[in-house]
This record gives sequence, structure tokens and C-alpha cells, in this order.
Amino acid sequence: MTSIRSYRDLLVWQKSIDLTVRTYKLTGRFPSEERYGLTSQMRRAAASIPANIAEGHARRSTGEYLHFLGIARGSLAELETFLTLSERLGLIGGEISDSLWKNCAEISKMLAGLVRSISQNKR
Repeated sequence: MTSIRSYRDLLVWQKSIDLTVRTYKLTGRFPSEERYGLTSQMRRAAASIPANIAEGHARRSTGEYLHFLGIARGSLAELETFLTLSERLGLIGGEISDSLWKNCAEISKMLAGLVRSISQNKR
């Protein structure tokens, strides 16, 4: 079993970085009038996921770590909301949309599992 020395060792952090990169590439194809709308909001929400995982991991207390994981989960929900809006506006769809939803679901499960694990070890 591999020990976790850094947030970079966390698979959920790695996958959320990948999701962020995909989000940046996807939104780069959005219409220019969305630059300060959906593009900006989606990028911010996506980048917030791994950033909060990293910040929480660097904190000194378990409570703080759980707090930042909660923020990461909230940012993931924000991104999912923007994905839904992008679909309804016809900006994305098909395989790209399906793939992003699968990534989001996987990260959501991983975050829930990490929270559960940390909470159980806290006792």
C-alpha cells in the first residue's frame, strides 16, 4: 500500500486536475461572448476542486481538512450546474458531455469516500 505524503499522491486530486484541464479546453471553444460568463465560471469552479483538496491536505487539523473537502464538493456541484446549463444552451453535448459527467460522478464518489475515511479515522 502506497502512503500519502502529499496531496499530489491523492488519486482524487489527480483526477480533478485532469477534469480542470478538460474544462479549460472545452470552454476555450465556447463563443467569445461567454468569456466572462460560463467560461469564467466553469473554469473557476473546476480549478477550485483540486485547489481545495490541496489546501485541506496542507492544513493541520482534520476538521479543517474536512472543511476544505466540503468546499471542493461544493465546487464540483457548481461545475455540474454549469455543465447542465451549457447542455441546455447547446454549447456541449454528446460524448463530450457524457464523458465529463462520468468524470464528475467519479470524483464525487472519491471525495465522499475520502471524507468518510478521514471522519472514521478522526474518532
